Amino acid sequence: MTPWSNWAGTAKASPQRVHQPRSAAEVADVVRGISAAGRRVRPWGSGHSFTAIAVAESDALDLTRWTGIESADLETHRVTVRAGTTIQQLNAELDALGLAMTNLGDIDAQTIAGAISTGTHGTGARFGGIATQITGLELVLADGSAVSCSADERPDLFNAARVGLGALGVITTVTLQCEPSFVLAAQERPEPLEQVLEGFDEFAAACDHFEFYWFPYGKNALVKRNNRQPLGTARKPLSKVRQFVDYEFTENIAFGGLCRLGRAVPKLVQPLGGFAAQVLSARDYSDLSHRVFVTHRGVRFVETEYAVPRESLHDVLAELRALVPRLENPVMFPVEVRVAAADDIWLSTANGRDSAYIAIHQFVGMPYREYFAGFEAICGQVGGRPHWGKMHDLDSHALRTRYPHFDDFLRVRKACDPAGTFTNTYLDRVLGMV
Repeated sequence: MTPWSNWAGTAKASPQRVHQPRSAAEVADVVRGISAAGRRVRPWGSGHSFTAIAVAESDALDLTRWTGIESADLETHRVTVRAGTTIQQLNAELDALGLAMTNLGDIDAQTIAGAISTGTHGTGARFGGIATQITGLELVLADGSAVSCSADERPDLFNAARVGLGALGVITTVTLQCEPSFVLAAQERPEPLEQVLEGFDEFAAACDHFEFYWFPYGKNALVKRNNRQPLGTARKPLSKVRQFVDYEFTENIAFGGLCRLGRAVPKLVQPLGGFAAQVLSARDYSDLSHRVFVTHRGVRFVETEYAVPRESLHDVLAELRALVPRLENPVMFPVEVRVAAADDIWLSTANGRDSAYIAIHQFVGMPYREYFAGFEAICGQVGGRPHWGKMHDLDSHALRTRYPHFDDFLRVRKACDPAGTFTNTYLDRVLGMV
């Protein structure tokens, strides 16, 4: 037995076997043997999902020895990367090639396969999530066969597997449409929350990548505007000292200290939250895109996130703001609000509609269930879709009503994995039994 826990400590497992293949052929051999024995297997990423999606009940597939860029076409900017590669490693290798991903989230610890399988996204009204940058996938199915899919080859499998929850097979390689390296100009500053909400649609439309953080007991929001610069633009990064003070010290060391104090003395949470909102600082800089998109998160938390129709954002936030003062336990962590363009991926949270993403958090060890359940009910009123890698209580019956292609996905799943080799308790809940 090998003890395993995810990053937040919300999911644990002790699989009987952990396999560490070094090639796609070894992945196929492992899966073929597990399937023949009637066991189940789950691929492991970096454990950054807050749900039990990666929990392996008998066999785990650890892909940390199957990493790196496999091939790159510098004319088309298409890059094929092995599934166990972290986004951090991928960014570094793309940078060496003079390439970059079009859009990213703010955490780079995930593997590329784990990130796309759970629908990881960044922000930007004209941009989709990471999965929209995929042009091809290679997977090993339950019978050990290796298959490829793209928009032209096995299109139904492609529509399902780009956000596939690891329920269809083991992704071995991902082909991404990248672009030449570019610089992002970043403007981060505190602004009155009411002003941010009033101008939200205008701000999101005028900015390539727009988001804001709101501390539930503060009057200010931390607003981030990142805009793409023309190719060849010189970088003007923050100094090493400023980076340390603003990000490592203020956002991790000092904020972590406030969180621990609030956890120890809950009655201090509200004034501490107001204080945190008051001391937010402004900064302007520019750097390579991945260095702007990504932020180090050293303070651990639990999280739920819902995608709601863009037109429902203001109503959802109004109800959330009304909910927080009624909670029995206070909230120590900020709320994050982002946007994304509609896409055509079957289980993408942005399928068929322009979306706003609202993520709520709580510091580890502090009560969160009432807060999360209340937020989930609010989002449910507008057909909100939970992020597949973040905490929620919905099952397949509820999720079927929120995804037009839910049954199409299940049809492909049945064809790829008829005996449920890749399922676990979490997938049985959200997708139903195979």
